[in-house]
Amino acid sequence: MRISERGQLTIPKGLRERFGLNHNVEVELTPTEGGLLIHKRTSAQHPVERVYAILDSSDRVDDYIEEIRGR
Repeated sequence: MRISERGQLTIPKGLRERFGLNHNVEVELTPTEGGLLIHKRTSAQHPVERVYAILDSSDRVDDYIEEIRGR
């Protein structure tokens, strides 16, 4: 595969069909240590992604738990 001058990449038909990458499906590119990860964007967000990085450090975990428990 090659990337066009406009930065476009053609995903082979077999892979598009296998992974449900139909016309107008949005995808996300995530940089990894080994390259790029392509995955379909979903409207539902994973529960871990919703709370990821809420806490700055592990020493604040107890304070946060007490706060949400209303103590």
